[in-house]
Amino acid sequence: MPPRTPGVWMWDEACERIDRAERLHRQFFMPAPAQARRPAWEPPLDILETEEALWIVAALPGVSSDHLEVVVDSGVLIVRGERRLPPGLRRAAIHRLEIPHGRFERRIVLPTGRYEAGRPELEDGCLILSLRKLG
Repeated sequence: MPPRTPGVWMWDEACERIDRAERLHRQFFMPAPAQARRPAWEPPLDILETEEALWIVAALPGVSSDHLEVVVDSGVLIVRGERRLPPGLRRAAIHRLEIPHGRFERRIVLPTGRYEAGRPELEDGCLILSLRKLG
Protein backbone atom coordinates (compact mmCIF):
# COMPACT_ATOMS: atom_id res chain seq x y z
CA MET A 1 0.00 0.00 0.00
CA PRO A 2 1.51 3.40 -0.93
CA PRO A 3 2.22 5.78 1.99
CA ARG A 4 -0.36 8.50 2.55
CA THR A 5 0.62 12.07 1.94
CA PRO A 6 0.58 14.39 4.98
CA GLY A 7 -2.23 16.51 3.54
CA VAL A 8 -4.53 13.53 3.08
CA TRP A 9 -3.66 12.10 6.49
CA MET A 10 -4.30 15.46 8.19
CA TRP A 11 -7.62 15.88 6.37
CA ASP A 12 -8.74 12.38 7.41
CA GLU A 13 -7.73 13.09 11.01
CA ALA A 14 -9.60 16.42 11.02
CA CYS A 15 -12.77 14.79 9.64
CA GLU A 16 -12.58 12.05 12.26
CA ARG A 17 -12.22 14.61 15.05
CA ILE A 18 -15.18 16.61 13.74
CA ASP A 19 -17.31 13.45 13.67
CA ARG A 20 -16.27 12.64 17.25
CA ALA A 21 -17.07 16.20 18.40
CA GLU A 22 -20.52 16.06 16.77
CA ARG A 23 -21.28 12.75 18.52
CA LEU A 24 -20.27 14.26 21.88
CA HIS A 25 -22.31 17.38 21.13
CA ARG A 26 -25.44 15.28 20.41
CA GLN A 27 -24.88 13.26 23.57
CA PHE A 28 -24.43 16.39 25.72
CA PHE A 29 -27.58 18.08 24.45
CA MET A 30 -29.93 15.11 24.77
CA PRO A 31 -33.18 16.26 26.39
CA ALA A 32 -33.18 15.53 30.09
CA PRO A 33 -36.11 13.52 31.44
CA ALA A 34 -38.86 15.77 32.81
CA GLN A 35 -38.47 14.26 36.28
CA ALA A 36 -34.71 15.00 36.42
CA ARG A 37 -33.97 17.35 39.31
CA ARG A 38 -30.25 17.78 38.69
CA PRO A 39 -29.10 20.43 36.22
CA ALA A 40 -28.43 19.08 32.74
CA TRP A 41 -26.58 22.13 31.36
CA GLU A 42 -25.03 25.51 32.20
CA PRO A 43 -26.00 28.66 30.31
CA PRO A 44 -23.15 30.77 28.93
CA LEU A 45 -22.93 34.24 30.40
CA ASP A 46 -21.00 37.48 30.26
CA ILE A 47 -20.08 39.72 33.20
CA LEU A 48 -19.33 43.35 32.42
CA GLU A 49 -18.43 46.08 34.88
CA THR A 50 -19.08 49.81 34.86
CA GLU A 51 -18.28 52.31 37.58
CA GLU A 52 -21.79 51.87 39.00
CA ALA A 53 -22.62 48.21 38.53
CA LEU A 54 -21.86 44.69 37.38
CA TRP A 55 -23.96 43.57 34.43
CA ILE A 56 -24.71 39.91 33.86
CA VAL A 57 -26.02 38.72 30.49
CA ALA A 58 -26.89 35.01 30.27
CA ALA A 59 -28.04 33.24 27.10
CA LEU A 60 -31.37 31.60 27.94
CA PRO A 61 -33.28 31.15 24.67
CA GLY A 62 -36.80 29.89 25.17
CA VAL A 63 -36.72 30.15 28.98
CA SER A 64 -39.78 31.83 30.46
CA SER A 65 -39.57 33.96 33.58
CA ASP A 66 -41.85 31.40 35.28
CA HIS A 67 -39.03 28.85 35.02
CA LEU A 68 -36.15 31.10 36.10
CA GLU A 69 -34.57 31.86 39.48
CA VAL A 70 -31.77 34.37 40.10
CA VAL A 71 -30.11 34.55 43.52
CA VAL A 72 -27.09 36.43 44.88
CA ASP A 73 -25.87 34.72 48.04
CA SER A 74 -22.58 35.34 49.87
CA GLY A 75 -20.85 36.75 46.80
CA VAL A 76 -22.09 34.01 44.45
CA LEU A 77 -24.53 34.56 41.60
CA ILE A 78 -26.82 31.58 41.00
CA VAL A 79 -28.93 31.38 37.85
CA ARG A 80 -31.14 28.30 37.68
CA GLY A 81 -34.29 27.12 36.05
CA GLU A 82 -35.58 24.96 33.27
CA ARG A 83 -35.90 25.18 29.51
CA ARG A 84 -38.77 23.05 28.31
CA LEU A 85 -39.67 21.83 24.87
CA PRO A 86 -42.96 23.35 23.72
CA PRO A 87 -45.82 20.97 24.63
CA GLY A 88 -46.68 20.19 21.01
CA LEU A 89 -43.11 19.08 20.27
CA ARG A 90 -42.47 16.81 23.25
CA ARG A 91 -43.28 13.68 21.23
CA ALA A 92 -41.66 14.86 18.00
CA ALA A 93 -38.82 12.91 16.39
CA ILE A 94 -35.53 14.74 16.93
CA HIS A 95 -33.38 15.23 13.85
CA ARG A 96 -31.06 17.80 15.41
CA LEU A 97 -31.01 19.26 18.92
CA GLU A 98 -28.39 21.94 19.48
CA ILE A 99 -30.12 24.18 22.01
CA PRO A 100 -30.06 22.45 25.41
CA HIS A 101 -33.26 21.61 27.27
CA GLY A 102 -34.02 20.58 30.80
CA ARG A 103 -32.89 21.94 34.15
CA PHE A 104 -29.93 24.30 34.22
CA GLU A 105 -27.84 26.00 36.87
CA ARG A 106 -24.87 28.33 36.72
CA ARG A 107 -22.89 29.53 39.75
CA ILE A 108 -20.40 32.36 39.41
CA VAL A 109 -18.29 33.89 42.17
CA LEU A 110 -18.69 37.66 41.86
CA PRO A 111 -15.82 40.14 42.19
CA THR A 112 -15.27 41.25 45.78
CA GLY A 113 -17.72 43.91 46.89
CA ARG A 114 -21.28 44.51 48.02
CA TYR A 115 -24.08 44.57 45.46
CA GLU A 116 -27.78 45.22 45.26
CA ALA A 117 -29.55 43.16 42.61
CA GLY A 118 -31.91 44.92 40.26
CA ARG A 119 -34.92 43.19 38.76
CA PRO A 120 -33.87 40.45 36.30
CA GLU A 121 -35.18 40.97 32.78
CA LEU A 122 -35.52 38.54 29.91
CA GLU A 123 -34.90 40.28 26.61
CA ASP A 124 -34.25 38.73 23.19
CA GLY A 125 -33.50 35.32 24.72
CA CYS A 126 -31.07 36.71 27.30
CA LEU A 127 -31.28 37.30 31.02
CA ILE A 128 -30.04 40.80 31.83
CA LEU A 129 -29.26 41.55 35.46
CA SER A 130 -27.71 44.66 36.99
CA LEU A 131 -25.92 44.40 40.33
CA ARG A 132 -25.52 47.94 41.65
CA LYS A 133 -22.29 48.51 43.60
CA LEU A 134 -22.84 49.57 47.23
CA GLY A 135 -20.33 51.71 49.07
